[in-house]
Amino acid sequence: MDIAAWLETMGLGQYTQPFVDNDVDLDALHYLTDQDLKELGVSLGHRRKMLASIAALGPAGAAPRGAAASAVPSPASGESEMPKPGPAERRQVTVMFCDLVGSTAMSARLDPEDMREVIASYQGKVAETIERYAGYVAKYMGDGALIYFGYPQAREDDVERALRAGLALADAVGKLRTRVEDRLAARIGIATGLVVIGDLVGSGEAQERGIVGETPNLAARLQGIAEPGRVVIAESTRRLLGRLFELEDLGKLSLKGLALPMQAWRAIRPRKGESRFEALHGGGLTALVGREEEMELIYRRWRRAATGTGQVALVSGEPGIGKSRLVVGLSERIEGEPHIRLHCSCSPQHADSALHPVITQLERAAGLAHEDDERAKLDKLDRLLARGAASPENRALIADLLSLANDGRYPRLALEAQQRRRRTLAALLSQIEGLSREQPVLLIFEDLHWIDPSSLELLGRTVEHIRDLPVLLVLTFRPEFAPPWVGQAHMSSLILNRLGKRDVDLMIQRLLENMSLPAAIQSELVARTDGIPLFVEEMTKAVLEAGSEAWQAASTGRSATLTVPATLQASLMARLDRLGPAKEVAQIGAAIGREFSYPLLAAVAQKSETELAFALDQLTEAGLVFRQGTPPHASYLFKHALVQDAGYASLLRGRRREIHTRIAQALEESFQTLATAEPELLAYHFALANLPERACAYYELAGDRAASRSEYAEAIAHFNTALAEAAKLPRSAENSRRELALLLKLGPALAIRKGPRSPEFEAVYRRGHELAQGLADGPSLFKATWGLWLHANIGGRLKAAGERVKELLDLGHRLQDDDLLLEAYHCSWGTANFRGDAANALRGTSEGIKRYDPARHARLGPIFGGHDPGVCACGTHGMSLCLTGFPAQAPAFAERAVDLAETLDHPHSLTHGLLCASLTYQLAGDVDRCLTLADRLVAVARRYDFPTHITEGQFLGGWARAMQSDIATGIAQMEAAFASKLRHYLVHDSVRLAEALCLAEREAEALGVLNRALEDIVEPDTGLYLPELHRLRGELLLRLDPGNREEALRSLRAGLTLAMKQGARLLGLRAAISLVRATDARVDSDDGAAVHLRQIYESLTEGFDTPDLKEAKALMDGLQ
Repeated sequence: MDIAAWLETMGLGQYTQPFVDNDVDLDALHYLTDQDLKELGVSLGHRRKMLASIAALGPAGAAPRGAAASAVPSPASGESEMPKPGPAERRQVTVMFCDLVGSTAMSARLDPEDMREVIASYQGKVAETIERYAGYVAKYMGDGALIYFGYPQAREDDVERALRAGLALADAVGKLRTRVEDRLAARIGIATGLVVIGDLVGSGEAQERGIVGETPNLAARLQGIAEPGRVVIAESTRRLLGRLFELEDLGKLSLKGLALPMQAWRAIRPRKGESRFEALHGGGLTALVGREEEMELIYRRWRRAATGTGQVALVSGEPGIGKSRLVVGLSERIEGEPHIRLHCSCSPQHADSALHPVITQLERAAGLAHEDDERAKLDKLDRLLARGAASPENRALIADLLSLANDGRYPRLALEAQQRRRRTLAALLSQIEGLSREQPVLLIFEDLHWIDPSSLELLGRTVEHIRDLPVLLVLTFRPEFAPPWVGQAHMSSLILNRLGKRDVDLMIQRLLENMSLPAAIQSELVARTDGIPLFVEEMTKAVLEAGSEAWQAASTGRSATLTVPATLQASLMARLDRLGPAKEVAQIGAAIGREFSYPLLAAVAQKSETELAFALDQLTEAGLVFRQGTPPHASYLFKHALVQDAGYASLLRGRRREIHTRIAQALEESFQTLATAEPELLAYHFALANLPERACAYYELAGDRAASRSEYAEAIAHFNTALAEAAKLPRSAENSRRELALLLKLGPALAIRKGPRSPEFEAVYRRGHELAQGLADGPSLFKATWGLWLHANIGGRLKAAGERVKELLDLGHRLQDDDLLLEAYHCSWGTANFRGDAANALRGTSEGIKRYDPARHARLGPIFGGHDPGVCACGTHGMSLCLTGFPAQAPAFAERAVDLAETLDHPHSLTHGLLCASLTYQLAGDVDRCLTLADRLVAVARRYDFPTHITEGQFLGGWARAMQSDIATGIAQMEAAFASKLRHYLVHDSVRLAEALCLAEREAEALGVLNRALEDIVEPDTGLYLPELHRLRGELLLRLDPGNREEALRSLRAGLTLAMKQGARLLGLRAAISLVRATDARVDSDDGAAVHLRQIYESLTEGFDTPDLKEAKALMDGLQ
């Protein structure tokens, strides 16, 4: 049809030339306004007539090509039964395009009135068929129709309805008869996907609701390639159908306007032979999990029924809870037992089709095929009914029920309708009884919430009839169905509840098979699926399809969290759409969160008290939310997280931003206590409102609050999110300062949680250093340099760390800031300690102790390293005293470090003090005190979740246990900790593990540990406890093979030389003892080992009762 033909259908052909002269064709009609028509010279009355016709015709009257951009409901679409379309939404819709084949050629041959009659008959058939399947005719375009399933009312079986409607419509149009001779045919395309739908476009009578997205375009293109009388569907539709239909694979097709080839399928007919559940879930059913008790109960009913006492099992539960899977499990369990299984399934499309579940079961059991003729079908039916010893009259009734014509083999029954109905029900009962005489019968009737009245009556009779028959009748239904037969002696009721966390985890693992998910993703799966097996299965499958890159992105916060899969979209949206106007309140609640309060909702919803109360009552009565308390003091919780997700996902981004802005403003203005306690909540809503500056500020507050409470994992998350929001702001000096401040707060939290060696820690401080230099911000530059120092120091790059110490001392002096100078000295003694330079470490800590003022400097702990400089100075001073030969003084400083930390109310300073004290007592040889402090270190670190200190404490505790003769336990504890990458004292830990392994007579393993430690040293001859490594390695070389004597002696001498160079007289004494024993030296030997031993011993002024000095004294006495 062209523009001239369209004008002629209204008797307005006189306007053809002005339309042609102004290039107005059928596609341009949609955009014409009343003013445009006036300018074309159209009179007022004719303008009104044209606008009305345009509203019915749409933007592309000739064919649906290009017509996927807008929609207007037709009066013939059953609109009165549909909810009124609301605001525009994002939602999953199944779109159907239907085109009348050959209409253009037909319109050229036919008189316009005859063509009008053809179009009217065709459109009437479209409206009738689509209404029957609860679709929505959005728009007629002359010979085309645009149809939606899933809008404005979603149903859980929208895709199935669309395909059934498409097949029925293709068949119905082919059978249409009009006064013209042409045989009519339709071609149909169907696609499913996410669209934005509902925007009002146009004006006046031409006003329509638009649809935007690839889905309508794809449906239109698929219609274009369909053969007359055929239905072609997209892969997006096929995936949601399971095996419900017979389909023909058309392969991947190149379609105009689409960049990539698209997989297409031709729909043939509904498939027979499977239950609805089995068809939808394919061949690979998920293992039955968490239903052991329920399975035993229903199996016991089967065993009782099989002995001749009929039983009825009523299995109820919410959608997706696993009713059908339990029934399949029972069928699988009794598969090896003699029995007959009859399976009837109700369906939402046939709730008004009498005995449809029974008819379908009989057709399936008899094996009736589409290609069978009537005789073949009757033969198959006869063979089926023979098993139940059906009488000829009963066979005639059942054949009639199946709409099979009697070919004379059955008696002809002249019965009135009601009489025929009663006799048919009796025949069906007789068939069940006949089958039960052959074998016990398992009769399954599923989804009674969709049952038709006649099937319900049949079930009522069956319940009574089977009392004394070997039949188990299993009935499944949702909570909204109230069975009229409860309370009878042969009945059992079974309500399926949600799975517990352990069962959900097990179900996920079975779905994953040999794969594993990041812990964060698995935890979110458990949380969001609420123990509903269907949700668990579909969400897990969706995660698997997304792939490992998407898992990692989601688990690290780089992408959106888990989204509702297409397989669940229709079911969840159906629950929301049934709410009508209350759906808007549900969407606002979804934006607030899984749980929301009445006062906050009232502040955001902008509705009257009456409207809000009515909407919330609807939500509660529909079972979508739980209510606690009474308004205005009530709180509400979405029953399912995925319902909340679906409601939120349906909001357009602009609407989401508007709602989140109102939520954040309401929290800020009216809920100040909540805002103070949970600044991250305001930050979250400001972020989703696309107000990054406000979001950044509140995320920073949340990070500060978490860090002050030693909740460092949360602090890291908040500071990182604040940085992400700050990155959305325009570049400026102010925003650079904002970023720098956040980085310098994030760094210490990372040091505690992930360790200073982590790449994230280094990246934070490198970026901070760059920003501080650019801003010429001295104090911030000091902090950033400090972070780079710590990364180098803990990473063993001690030369680089030393250079950073010089920079820090220089900055402290230039800034004339005594606090920063204290931290510079803090770094100085830290590097000296890690270098093993005990003498300089002792001098540095002495300076630190002198400078430290608790009242002034206690605040520095959270800023630098996460621990207090005074605690570190005392703790490291105690260690250095031991190493330099003052073991008697050392414990006092160790205890002082712990005591000071306890006064600060700063948990990480306490764990640092406990670590230093444990190491001090270990060096001093006080194993018992070392163990006490190490165990306390682990307890405190676990309470506050400090991974590094947990590891260090476990290692030290394991060493002490091994030294106390609990060797196996101690070594196991040490090895577990040793495997961690969070340890700071790498050489020390290697030596102590090797020491414990020697006690277990595992010398070869001990030597291997020491050799690997030597290989890992970044800077040779540098490191705390390195003299001990050389000493113990020398001892092991000799012990394992006397032939290693020369290498062993070199290692022992290296240990002695390095210890004296470091000023570590304690370690020098140990090395000298080992060297004397290795050489069997005398005082005047050439080796000089005994001389060194005596010199070191005589230089010491205290600690003569410690194990090391006692051993040295005994050895020297023996050399006299």
